Amino acid sequence: MSDIISPLAYQLGIGGIGGFIVGFTIKKLSKLIMILIGLLIALLLYLAAQGIIDINFGALWTALAGLIDSASGAFSWFIGIISLLPFAGSFLVGFLLGLKVG
Repeated sequence: MSDIISPLAYQLGIGGIGGFIVGFTIKKLSKLIMILIGLLIALLLYLAAQGIIDINFGALWTALAGLIDSASGAFSWFIGIISLLPFAGSFLVGFLLGLKVG
């Protein structure tokens, strides 16, 4: 029985810690990226208001929608990598805790 519990505890610990670190980092980076995108949009609107540039808003929103679609497809590979249930469960719990704390 101890031959089963030791690897299981190891997977739960590593998965939980790894998930927490990934969740925490993703939350912090997403905040930074949103701030940078907001500043870029504010800069573009300011330059458009000054008459320096002309913005095609339809094309801009279409490009942003395409970027979001491609980013969501990039995470589909992650599902195939995690094949062990204890590791995946503890990783998910740690990830959610990292998102909450971050």
